[in-house]
Amino acid sequence: MSTYAVTGSASGMGKATADKLRAAGHTVIGVDLKDAEVVADLSTAEGRAAAAKAVVARADGRLDGAVLAAGLGPHPGRELLIAEVNYFGVVELLEAWRPALAAAGSSRVVVFSSNSSTTVPVVPKRTIAAFLAGDAKKAVAATRLFKDNASAMVYAGSKIAVTRWLRRAAVRPEWAGAGIRLNAIAPGAILTPLLQAQLDDPHQRGAIEAFPIPVGHLGDAEQLADWVVFLLGPAAEFMAGSVVFVDGGTDAYFRSEDWPRAVPFSGLRRYLRLNKEFAARKAAAAGS
Repeated sequence: MSTYAVTGSASGMGKATADKLRAAGHTVIGVDLKDAEVVADLSTAEGRAAAAKAVVARADGRLDGAVLAAGLGPHPGRELLIAEVNYFGVVELLEAWRPALAAAGSSRVVVFSSNSSTTVPVVPKRTIAAFLAGDAKKAVAATRLFKDNASAMVYAGSKIAVTRWLRRAAVRPEWAGAGIRLNAIAPGAILTPLLQAQLDDPHQRGAIEAFPIPVGHLGDAEQLADWVVFLLGPAAEFMAGSVVFVDGGTDAYFRSEDWPRAVPFSGLRRYLRLNKEFAARKAAAAGS
């Protein structure tokens, strides 16, 4: 049996995942604000550092996998909290856990992205760049012109940025080369306490109900957890940097013509450079 760290383990999709892993006989080290093996506040650097250290200690320095499900939805006035939890609550923990994941020899990580990473228009590029540069306050500041919709921009920006971070990291020697498979799952409208709170808010309910879901109904947290468990299993060994959309068809509805996209002629130089860099790294590794 395996040992997994699961953030956001006390509710929603994180809890559904943790419950399924425990039912299968695995050890789960849950991280949440309450009702978890590690109680921590992921909205602060101190809380994230303490959570990372406590999980590694409980796992005796070896993790077979991790699920980063903790997150906050759009809510006016909580922009900085959203930024801290949704982006830094993933990246900082994973960077701290990398040695423990590598110690397993073959490990799987599932990060919760969102279909908002592809379906929310006009997210400021400066917000995404600020996240990737490690500046939460600057990421939030870039959305102020959106006023009441700023939290939605911070939320979508955090999901775009964390997905880009994952795809960049997933193929690097210190991750892929160490047997760590980083992949993301991008849920759509899944009926969780977080979504229910938004549905109960008269200012948000209309927008949520009007959002296209081609299959005609909200998603189920238990079904989503089944996908996470699959991505933690042996069948996902050849997956690295993938983003799996489980959203009732919303992403396909909005982006049916956008993806897959052929490499344009303007990208040929970068394509050739990356091929050359990979061959050089492979040769260096073979000679060491």
